[in-house]
Amino acid sequence: MIELRSDTFTLPTSAMLRAMGEAPLGDDVYGEDPTVRELEERAAHVLGKEAACLLPSGTMANLASILVHCPRGSKALVGAESDIYVYEAAGASVCGGVAYEPLPNQPDGTIELADLRRGFPDDPDDPQFALPALICLENTQNRCGGAVLPFHYLAEVRRFADERGVPVHLDGARLFNAAVALGVPASEIARYADSVQFCLSKGLSAPIGSIAAGTRDFVTSVRRVRKMLGGGMRQAGVIAAAGIVALGEVDRLAEDHANARLLADGLADVPGIEIDPSSVRTNILMFRVKDPRFTWQSFVDSTRVRGLSIAELGHGRLRAVTHAGVSAADVTKAVEIVRATLATGPA
Repeated sequence: MIELRSDTFTLPTSAMLRAMGEAPLGDDVYGEDPTVRELEERAAHVLGKEAACLLPSGTMANLASILVHCPRGSKALVGAESDIYVYEAAGASVCGGVAYEPLPNQPDGTIELADLRRGFPDDPDDPQFALPALICLENTQNRCGGAVLPFHYLAEVRRFADERGVPVHLDGARLFNAAVALGVPASEIARYADSVQFCLSKGLSAPIGSIAAGTRDFVTSVRRVRKMLGGGMRQAGVIAAAGIVALGEVDRLAEDHANARLLADGLADVPGIEIDPSSVRTNILMFRVKDPRFTWQSFVDSTRVRGLSIAELGHGRLRAVTHAGVSAADVTKAVEIVRATLATGPA
């Protein structure tokens, strides 16, 4: 099976498995796991932040960050297409009494400043309005096809937030894909945000774990929230060891980006597929099936029978994600499967 549903299907490399078996261990809840400490120090350095904390998942890392930034009864401004809003089970509302205000994402993943402005009440003293306590951005933007937010936009949002005295949280689940696409260190992107989350378990190929980073005080508070949410781990160096290896292999993501462009170019030549190859910047591509014989579901089912697994990502769009488990030869075969499926009709 050629697995293109997500880069969460990556498997740990042999180097990661060796490191996991050899990692020095301790009790991380006591702050005594040396491998976790090494990962957190490296991650903070890579992001240009004072400190970092290992959490089990990106969902928990985003949730803990929002709960630290936002007092109960306030609101977080989020993209209507953001993973935080769409996929993370409204955790900040359930656990922290924080409202989400979804604002429209543009096709390039940005939220226009005019829309952010509308998230702030004209009269901040009016008690009927929840006050914004946080702006959340996502980079790369998953549901906008792995879009990379441009630097000039990040700078504009930073100025906008500073003028209003609210912090910026960056859901950088695929932050390193953005950094590789731009040809810059991840810290150049992270510097526009007060806090950052990134996943070790997507394109970086580690089996589990995400990092939340920011100031030392912020990270101290994240650790407390992590414990409250049940995310305190013991001999977590087994996990952290894979993350340390992952941070040393970030440049490999360029291969995934090249394979995504190869896939997009191939699909663009298949009658019945609608895709804009020029929009593919990282490892995610979005396309539609225009052949009236297919629904998105029947197309997904039909390609799976032939050995290709893809996914729907809202509004009838299909998503394919390249990753370490997908080769250029797999991409070529995937295009052939799509072509054959459209030639023969639904399975």
